[in-house]
Amino acid sequence: MHIEPGIVQGAKIALSVVTAAGSLAFTAKLAFDAIKTSGLALLATRSIITTVLVFCFFEVLPHHPVGVSEVHLILGSTLFLLFGAPAAMIGLAAGLLLQGALFAPLDLPQYGINVTTLLVPLYGMNLLAKRIIPTNTAYKDITYKQALALSTVFQGGIVSWVGFWALYGQGLGTANLTQVAVFGSAYMLIVILEPLVDLGVLVIAKNLHRFKVSELFVTRMYTAVA
Repeated sequence: MHIEPGIVQGAKIALSVVTAAGSLAFTAKLAFDAIKTSGLALLATRSIITTVLVFCFFEVLPHHPVGVSEVHLILGSTLFLLFGAPAAMIGLAAGLLLQGALFAPLDLPQYGINVTTLLVPLYGMNLLAKRIIPTNTAYKDITYKQALALSTVFQGGIVSWVGFWALYGQGLGTANLTQVAVFGSAYMLIVILEPLVDLGVLVIAKNLHRFKVSELFVTRMYTAVA
């Protein structure tokens, strides 16, 4: 989902500053709510974990340039289910920045674009989870269908934002449209894989419930709201 350098440039890059500010404002609101509920120390710990994981996802897991961007296995829904939306969003933003600063400085001018592309879909996934996962269901007990719905919203949102940035930056030419379509087709294959990863990780997390490490996971992982 790293938009290729040069796709959006010049004065057009200013829009990404606005969208990134809005995305980070959503993140701050969720973080503030989490602090009131669980405390600053726990949110900070979870956010450090998600930041390290996101950095590893970008650098260690396979990633390939396709069309106007790169295809990554970001596992946003996995981070959301394990650590909650605030920590997942902070981890995505911080991990992306860390990866760019250390290994891909050419991506830093596109940071606003890329952070918007990640955070807005995850925020949307958070809203969807409230609608499709009953309050009497802990995250560890979700079905593949529910995990698939979360992944589809997250990955579909990423594809939509990448497509928007590419069309905004390069217009509606045939070559650009083809590149966007190629990227979208490749990226949506992850929708099938990510729910399987989610359920596999949740199975592992269930077995950690007896250990102190389980406290690092979001409360909803093990406990239903009602």
